[in-house]
Amino acid sequence: MSSRRDFLRSAGIAGGAVAAASVSRVAMAALPEPVMQMKPDTMPPLVPQSGRPYNPVVTLNGWTLPWRMNQGVKEFHLVAEPVVREMCEGFKAHLWGYNGQSPGPTIEVVEGDRVRIFVTNKLGELTSIHWHGQRLPNGMDGVTGLNQPGIAPGKTFVYEFVARRPGTFMYHPHADEMVQMAMGMMGFWITHPKDKHPLIDPVDRDFVFLLNAYDVDPGAYTPKIMTMLDFNLWSWNSRIFPGIDSLNVRLNDKVRIRIGNLTMTNHPIHLHGHEFLVTGTDGGPTPKSSRQYEVTTDVAVGQMRQIDFVADEPGDWAFHCHKSHHTMNAMGHDVPTMIGVDHRGIAKQITKLIPDYMVMGERGMKDMTEMDMPLPDNTAAMMTGKGPFGSVGMGGMFSMVKVRKDQKPGDYSDPGWYKHPAGEVAYEWTGSLPDPARFKAETSAPKQGSMPVEHMPAKQVEVQIRKPKSHTGMGH
Repeated sequence: MSSRRDFLRSAGIAGGAVAAASVSRVAMAALPEPVMQMKPDTMPPLVPQSGRPYNPVVTLNGWTLPWRMNQGVKEFHLVAEPVVREMCEGFKAHLWGYNGQSPGPTIEVVEGDRVRIFVTNKLGELTSIHWHGQRLPNGMDGVTGLNQPGIAPGKTFVYEFVARRPGTFMYHPHADEMVQMAMGMMGFWITHPKDKHPLIDPVDRDFVFLLNAYDVDPGAYTPKIMTMLDFNLWSWNSRIFPGIDSLNVRLNDKVRIRIGNLTMTNHPIHLHGHEFLVTGTDGGPTPKSSRQYEVTTDVAVGQMRQIDFVADEPGDWAFHCHKSHHTMNAMGHDVPTMIGVDHRGIAKQITKLIPDYMVMGERGMKDMTEMDMPLPDNTAAMMTGKGPFGSVGMGGMFSMVKVRKDQKPGDYSDPGWYKHPAGEVAYEWTGSLPDPARFKAETSAPKQGSMPVEHMPAKQVEVQIRKPKSHTGMGH
């Protein structure tokens, strides 16, 4: 993490990003230090050193924002600014975010906390922050022009309210939303219960991440902000597979995953190998009478879903959006289909003239994981990722829940690939295949009541169906 000195030294960001507005040292001196984070790694949970205790969350490929206590008030400092986000190795995007990253850091508080958030604007236009799902005074809700003036470049505004109810919430601008949210301005807010809650069970591992999407042309750095549907990068916390970290847990851990959706479409999130319960939404914990076991839950636009499960099956379990095109990277919507056509020779010739020429493989898209296809600078392969048995052939919203018996409590490090016990991996059959039972049935004498082909009537019979008229005279 970088210091306040680094923050003041930096006036902007390379690569044509919007110039940052200056913020005076005098104004900054009275504020909580704006802690910054540029690394895209999943940071360890932030154990509270002051205020009420709680079991901290782990933000996938992100971190939790530190605070200071000031006369019983928990104070945070968010800085809205241009950032560079590494979406996966070899591919960086010029986004807007908070405190060095997009999404911004997770904010964690406890039910009943008095909270004060300083928001400094280092963008080139007005901004604000809406505290999505929170119960608070109307003037703190963050809608520019309706609840407050916009935060001008170089200015700092203060939001103050009490965290009234436990749950999972989000924050994002309510000023020039189409631009600012499309550029990555968003973050998570967790309010932990202050006492034992009848609908919120304690868990061993608690993960959070946001669903977000971008439209970045191959070779480009900045998202196209006018895209409404045809996004080409579907991400978790502005990371795409294989850049998304795995969720590493201990066998028989009680696990909670909180998923917020700030894209422009719904996402059916699917977990392999386990069933889970949806135990919370934006509105708070769900009644136990409404819970049922699922393996997929749909997270609609602007919603949050909290799922709980016991990780009682060891292995590397896929965890992904079940919209198949959301597990691909750098998609081209005008890619021609060449299934069944051997175009390999001509494709190599065309790519010498047109470097970004791309077609679907003759046998399907999986061919692309095996092609030695030149990619434009600063982009990600459409289907990628290496597993213990070869190419995973995925991208976008895809990761794994890694369940291990020897993963220590509190250890979130990647344990590597799962070592399968003998006889528990699907394998190629090389022996002779027995004739299916139906083949024998067709060659034997027909059983009573059956009708072999040679006994079928040769003449086709047309069947006419008439709907009975209603006794009330209303039939048609």
